[in-house]
Amino acid sequence: PGPSDVRSPQGAGHCIGMRPRHEREREIVEVLARHGMTGLLAALGRGGRLSRGHDRDVALAAPRELRLALEELGPTFVKFGQLLSSRADLLGSEYRTELARLQDAASPVSPGAVEQTIEHELGERSRREFASIELEPLAAASIGTAHAAVLRDGTEVVVKVRRPGAVDQVEQDLEILQHWALRLSRHWGPAAGIDVVGLADEFAHGLRSELDYQSEARNAERFAGNFAGDPEVQIPRVFWETTSSQVITLERIGGMKVTDAVALDAAGVDRHELADRAVRITAKMVFEHGFFHGDPHPGNFFIGPEGRIGIIDFGLVGELDERLRERLTSLLIAIVRGSPTRFAGALLALGAAPGRVDRAGLEADLRGLLARYDGVPVGEVQLGTAIAQLLEIARRHRLRLPRDLALLAKAIAMDEGMAAELDPGFRIGEALAPYAQRHLAAQLAPGALARRLETFGVDVAELAVDLPGQVHQLLDVLGTGSLELHLRTDEVEPLVARAERLGNRIAASVLVAAAVNGVAELIAADRVDPREWRAARRGRLAAVGAAGAWLAWRRGRPAR
Repeated sequence: PGPSDVRSPQGAGHCIGMRPRHEREREIVEVLARHGMTGLLAALGRGGRLSRGHDRDVALAAPRELRLALEELGPTFVKFGQLLSSRADLLGSEYRTELARLQDAASPVSPGAVEQTIEHELGERSRREFASIELEPLAAASIGTAHAAVLRDGTEVVVKVRRPGAVDQVEQDLEILQHWALRLSRHWGPAAGIDVVGLADEFAHGLRSELDYQSEARNAERFAGNFAGDPEVQIPRVFWETTSSQVITLERIGGMKVTDAVALDAAGVDRHELADRAVRITAKMVFEHGFFHGDPHPGNFFIGPEGRIGIIDFGLVGELDERLRERLTSLLIAIVRGSPTRFAGALLALGAAPGRVDRAGLEADLRGLLARYDGVPVGEVQLGTAIAQLLEIARRHRLRLPRDLALLAKAIAMDEGMAAELDPGFRIGEALAPYAQRHLAAQLAPGALARRLETFGVDVAELAVDLPGQVHQLLDVLGTGSLELHLRTDEVEPLVARAERLGNRIAASVLVAAAVNGVAELIAADRVDPREWRAARRGRLAAVGAAGAWLAWRRGRPAR
């Protein structure tokens, strides 16, 4: 490869030999047609006619053929298939099982090309900072290769180098995928149920982040900051002097593979304790930091002599913002209380629905799921299986969950599998339960509820479509062990109708929400610290009073 085969750090330029988009598109069509996906091509307007009644499975063809097609089409499509394999809210189990077999097939990269990329990206810095670099890779994937190296001061590091031309090829494929997603959304009925445009955009954003090694370096430093001072965790140091968007240099972490039972036993490592420690690390990421490793497979963990866990590969991460964490709290409340109604409301708040949802059917499915685990100790629940069953219900009712939540479900399932390999009798639910309970208690504390009240008006303004639904959602968020409030649609809809005639529907929503929040706080007052309650009491009483005054004023006005 010549110098033009390597993109600049800013991603400018194109590699020599990159085919025009129409040629790549034609190649993709030919591969899909050869593997029987004529229904999908017809929906794209690429030949044939798509008759009425074609469902998603017919359009996608057989699971095995889909996997073979994605493998043949290369890195972008392999990674897309890997994403789909983790999305039980999008595809049935037969497709996910087959797509889980996708591997990052990697052809060799010549040592000269690796050396040229490093020189192009780092220039004089590479000669100044490195004492040696092994051009034969430690590991190779479709996007990059990893190489052992030593810095001038003797520090052992790993240098990851992007494959020449990989970014250009991925960008071209992403452009095609996003264009096709738009066409499908317009011409293929089942696309409306899975939001193919949103899925393609979500995938493109995630893959572009993985392509940028500077983004991975920032992720590594964030994890290092989160676990600073924790003797159980080792995060590799980033060497920024020899890091760019195409090259990243990280401290080399040694140790035993987490799956090497013989080596672990020989070193005297307690495998049950190790499994527990690994799950506790994930629990801290999720419940305390809100920032977690998105690909916790065994190859990304190394065990030091004293059982310290070293973690690598931070290209794929997930983040739970405050709103998503609050909605997860609502889901936990519903599960703990065994309420299908609350469960359905919490799930609807988490997942985007393309149209009207059969609420009664959703509640019936969730009632069956709750009954399946009724009375089962948390330690005996196979969490990965339970999550997969929940996501299957979401798929059946066409709810598409946020990318980070789906990634979390995958990460927990992978953690459970790794822990079971370390100790077949290990129960992940027992390890996660204390963290979930503490998070739940923190979210229901008066201080947290007060902060939620301050921002609730904005949330309602964004979501003000159906006042009864909003009040129900509020109750899901604010439900406590002793609070039971029930509102029927026929009791609330007259209020909405009057507010609509006044052009003041959002104001009604905010005030009623504030009233319910205030009532929730007043009822819960006997179970909280009096000092904490007094600090926030005035705001609650003001909210209740304002809502009550507004409703009284409305009641006294003549109907129009």
